[in-house]
Amino acid sequence: MSTAALDVAAVRSRFASLGSGLAFFDGPGGTQVPESVIEAIGGYLRTANANLGGEFETSRESDALVEGAHSVAAGFLGCTADETVFGANMTTLNFALSRAAARDFGAGDEIVVTRLDHDANVSPRLELAKDKGLRVRFAEVTTPDCRLDLEHLESLVSERTRVVAFPVASNAVGTLADVPRIVEIAHAAGALAWADAVHYAPHGPIDVGAWDVDVLICSPYKFFGPHLGLAYGRADVLERWRPYKARPAAETPLGHRFETGTLAHELLAGFVACVDYLGDIGWDEAQAHERSLGERFLAGLPARCTLYGPPTMEGRVPTFAFEVAGRRPVEVARALGDRGYAVWHGNYYALEIMNRLGLAEGAVRVGIVHYNTEAEVDGLLRELDQL
Repeated sequence: MSTAALDVAAVRSRFASLGSGLAFFDGPGGTQVPESVIEAIGGYLRTANANLGGEFETSRESDALVEGAHSVAAGFLGCTADETVFGANMTTLNFALSRAAARDFGAGDEIVVTRLDHDANVSPRLELAKDKGLRVRFAEVTTPDCRLDLEHLESLVSERTRVVAFPVASNAVGTLADVPRIVEIAHAAGALAWADAVHYAPHGPIDVGAWDVDVLICSPYKFFGPHLGLAYGRADVLERWRPYKARPAAETPLGHRFETGTLAHELLAGFVACVDYLGDIGWDEAQAHERSLGERFLAGLPARCTLYGPPTMEGRVPTFAFEVAGRRPVEVARALGDRGYAVWHGNYYALEIMNRLGLAEGAVRVGIVHYNTEAEVDGLLRELDQL
């Protein structure tokens, strides 16, 4: 879009699902997808459905699609196509990559994770620790603003640290991490900086080169695309890892070595379309709109709601976790759902931060993305006030 302000009506016209009458504040669990993504998925299945490496037209088209998807992923992440890896989902891909990374880890080696992490960036490390005698250490957060304690993180890192794993943005409370500082801490100890950008990806551009991370993982279904996992691995890192794969599978390009089995080609077509969609919208316009809606939500949040996470839009994305006095999170989510507002409740697999906050049943989570409107935010606030 060419205008400085996001044309929200034009954006919403590209999503058939947004005409259902339901106000979607469930984006952290998976965003809606534009029609162009749906058409791309269906178009591939209608006209080009084939496996790779055949000497016939549809197979050649599939070959081109896979290579093109890697190129698009490279542009999206800020790396080379050979440094991109697709998988079934972020969790599966992260387990596979972390396992390959740990082939040469030894008993007593350490991995640092954070209390802000989604468990898909924690449990792979805990399983490795059980198998190989590693130690997993947790960097703490401050409360109730839920910011990562960088001094504590730095104190945990030593010459035994092999990986520092962290979220770019918390999927539970919306906190943004200081990526450059965390990477600096990791690299000073010779450790890998392993970033989880699943929750950040729908809210801003990624540049793995500028961030200097060694590994980054994300999920297209969280940024208006289909259910896939996508990862970046620095070339020299991927070169020294030995993947778990079938013997006939390709050894080159680098990223392909870690793609076990046949990819879901139709979903790669949808991924390409979703990145095209984001290019059309423009990050500056989308981020300004999200910030405005986030500020509107924070200003109108009823006093009986207890917010967890940064109290303003500084240092956060517009994802808000809160409790409503006298109501269980599931009760609030059910009442809002019955009134046409989709929100999440529970821990959202962010076990550590919920335990740290003492929220046994989790919290209510509202996630704003650029297709949401002022009217939806105002309506949600009215319903919360009337509960």
